[in-house]
This record gives sequence, structure tokens and C-alpha cells, in this order.
Amino acid sequence: MKTEDLIGLLAAGETRVAPHLVRQRFAAAMGWSIPLAALVMVIVYGLRSDLVQALSGTVFWMKLAFAGALALFAGLATDRLGRPGMRVAGVWAGLAAPVVLLWLAAAAALLGADPAERAELVFGSSWRSCPFNIALISLPLFAAMLWFVKGMAPTEPALAGASAGLLSGAVATLIYALHCPESSVTFVGIWYVLGIAIPTLVGAALGRRLLRW
Repeated sequence: MKTEDLIGLLAAGETRVAPHLVRQRFAAAMGWSIPLAALVMVIVYGLRSDLVQALSGTVFWMKLAFAGALALFAGLATDRLGRPGMRVAGVWAGLAAPVVLLWLAAAAALLGADPAERAELVFGSSWRSCPFNIALISLPLFAAMLWFVKGMAPTEPALAGASAGLLSGAVATLIYALHCPESSVTFVGIWYVLGIAIPTLVGAALGRRLLRW
């Protein structure tokens, strides 16, 4: 077959893609998964009883700022990893910054506390369940993000899966903050990060198989 014939054959099968298809697909994924994740949180765990009072505390807003920044950069990474040829290098610094800042604040709080109080700062009252609570809430988001990325063209499926898991974990953390009564930045720096790491690692493992072309 001549080159001109091949080009003509490929052009004949061309299908146009809607210009905002990716945004629409992402909005659809988030549109049903966020309410469902919030419903899981409310049914299984419930809102914290002192939520109104918590709004005046710095740790509550720190939780939201941390998870929100992580979700923002994870969303950028997920979008770019789903598009062949897109640069992702600059996004890694944005993903690392919230975690590093949180860990610095957690270390400062721990070092500045009385030795007798440090165990409470680290473990709080829910360290055994906190990471798994976040992972459970992330399940609807995780499924939605895998569906979103599957409809794109990721060339690095493991990384794309990890990014999708990271995004779902970060958004789940935003939702979980409405329940979690812990008020220690050290607790957040350990157990929240671990909770987000669970769907991230699962996403990397599943992405190798589910997101391949």
C-alpha cells in the first residue's frame, strides 16, 4: 500500500472529539462520586458533633488546606498523565509541597510539646481507624477517577493510576475532615497521609492492568 493510500484510509476513519470532552468527563466523574463519598461518610461515621466550634480552630482549616492543595495538584497530574506528550515534571513539586509543609509543622509541634504529651499528639484517639476511614470514603472517588483516566490515553498506566488514587484520597480527606475530631497537626501529618497513600498505592497496582491500552 502506498503512503498516500494509507493516509487516505486513516483519514476516512477519522472521528471528531468534542473540544471539552475531557472536562465534561471529569465533571461527570466528580459530580456523582463526591456526593456518594459524602453520603458514605455521613452514614458510616457522621458529622463531628462540634463542627461549628471546629470552624474557629486553625487545625480544621489546616486539614482542608492540606487536602485541597493536594487534590488540586493531583487533579493536574491525573489530567496530564492521561494525555500523551503532556509535561508532568512541574506538578511533582506542587504535590510534594503540601506534604513537606505539613510534616514540618507536625515536627515543630511535636518537638515543642512536653514529652508526656507527645504520644497523644501522635496517636490521638483514632489512629487505628483513621487511614482506613479515608480509604473507605475514597472508594466511590477512586472508581470514578479510574473511569475518567480509562477514557483517556495514559502512556504510563501505573503513574496514572497512582495519580487517580492520590486525587481520590485527597478529596476523601476533605470530606473526612467533617467527621474527624482530631486536633493535632502531628496526627494529621502521619495518619491522614497514610490514609491518602492507601488508594495511591492501590491505584498504581491496578493502573498497570486496568489502564493499559
